[in-house]
Amino acid sequence: MGRTALVTGGTRGIGRAISIALKDDGFVVAANYAGNREAAEAFTAETGIPAYRWSVADFDACADGIAQVEAEHGPVEVLVNNAGITRDGMFHRMTPDAWSAVIDTNLTGLFNMTRPVWPGMRERGFGRVVNISSINGQKGQMGQTNYSAAKAGDIGFTKALAQEGAAKGITVNAVCPGYIATEMVMAVPEKIRDSIIAQIPVGRLGEPDEIARCVAFLASDSAGFITGATLSANGGQYMS
Repeated sequence: MGRTALVTGGTRGIGRAISIALKDDGFVVAANYAGNREAAEAFTAETGIPAYRWSVADFDACADGIAQVEAEHGPVEVLVNNAGITRDGMFHRMTPDAWSAVIDTNLTGLFNMTRPVWPGMRERGFGRVVNISSINGQKGQMGQTNYSAAKAGDIGFTKALAQEGAAKGITVNAVCPGYIATEMVMAVPEKIRDSIIAQIPVGRLGEPDEIARCVAFLASDSAGFITGATLSANGGQYMS
């Protein structure tokens, strides 16, 4: 049996692609989701990957969910923190609820998910944590102060935790996707989508599978010397 990998937000969009890529690479994959039960059930029926429902913004729910996954599939050795939400709006109109919802899911969610699996990774002397940040955490984005702050925080979390895990055989890395052809992006009016593509040097949106391949590499044994890294996959839109 392969190593167990847990992917948050793992039944749709980029997370779905990551879950499938890890399964194809021989991992035993469990996917977490928060809201869309119908989509999760369809995902499991199609892929055979079990889906578990809880909010990554709730620490106790994360601890309980991880315990269930580990009881059924073995210790989590690969964690992909992919779950994220948006509550966009100009800052002068942003509410405390819109701020907190995004920070609690997109940043605190990393703590809530990683903290329960960290002691086991340390004891076993192996672990892979891959955090999905964003191009907008690197460069900022108007109307996304909350989202950009959370995703920038994900990068800081990655760099700090990587230093703690290195001597214990645990790598911690971040992937920063640019604009990817997910359902959400493809639902944007074509005129706006065209304006986004015009800013991408390669001249197209990215594909979820392209992000999934980045994650699969960082989760592999071949990436054991890479930690604290930020991998940008944005078609050249932002270079750092």
